[in-house]
Amino acid sequence: MEETTVLILLSIVMLVGSYLSGSIPLVMAMSEAKLQLVSVFGAGLLVGTALAVIIPEGINSLFSSESLHNKQIGSGGGDKVVAVHHSDLHGVIGLSLVLGFVLMLLIDQIDVETGSGAGGGSVGSGGITATIGLVVHAAVDGVALGAAATTTHTDVELIVFVAIMLHKAPAAFGLVSFLMHDGIDRKRIRHHLLVFSLAAPLLALITYFCIGQEGKETLSSLNATGIAMLFSAGTFLYVATVHVLPELSSRVGGAFKPTQLAVLILGALLPLLLSTGHHH
Repeated sequence: MEETTVLILLSIVMLVGSYLSGSIPLVMAMSEAKLQLVSVFGAGLLVGTALAVIIPEGINSLFSSESLHNKQIGSGGGDKVVAVHHSDLHGVIGLSLVLGFVLMLLIDQIDVETGSGAGGGSVGSGGITATIGLVVHAAVDGVALGAAATTTHTDVELIVFVAIMLHKAPAAFGLVSFLMHDGIDRKRIRHHLLVFSLAAPLLALITYFCIGQEGKETLSSLNATGIAMLFSAGTFLYVATVHVLPELSSRVGGAFKPTQLAVLILGALLPLLLSTGHHH
């Protein structure tokens, strides 16, 4: 019962923290110039989060799970087993990233073909794609937290929680700042933010209550958490590189000013600085 209470509390903190982080651009009184800077900073956060936090965590999860699996196999022929599995994992990493990227590409094409952006240029369509991509990633975060909670190791659960919050808060900020710059009205932005904020807590609770210890062990043996994180990183990269950066670049005249470029780089480096030292 205690672990259930801990998970519920962590889910509430995750929901409130994400929503408040995303609400910062909405409550700040900003001129058009300041809004552009905030949007550029948010774009940097999204790119930095994907490259410096999510992908390393996914890879770390894959190799940690594989190392644990090899220890359980035993020492007989262990070196050969590790070499073979590590070779396989390199292919899994690339495939997971590409599949996540391709999924968002297909969703984007369907979005265009159904006329979401018809008559209104790209206003709104990029925001919808960005929200979908980040919600997919948040849902995977929730599954990871819920799976960690099924173990008796509270320290593991807390590490997963901290890792999630370190990139969930900047992602929420980045999403909202991009949606504001995409011309979406504030009421709809709050709806997008609420969906994003709810995804991880809901999936964490669903995973925890629907999966038993046997199911958790099965997921671990399949490296499912690491694969899912890398898959979601592919969706994250699509959102950041295909929508956020190109659209911001076009709106500032094709080239970032020195100040905007500095803010973009700062935003990209910040997730790396925040995550330094939290990998265990």
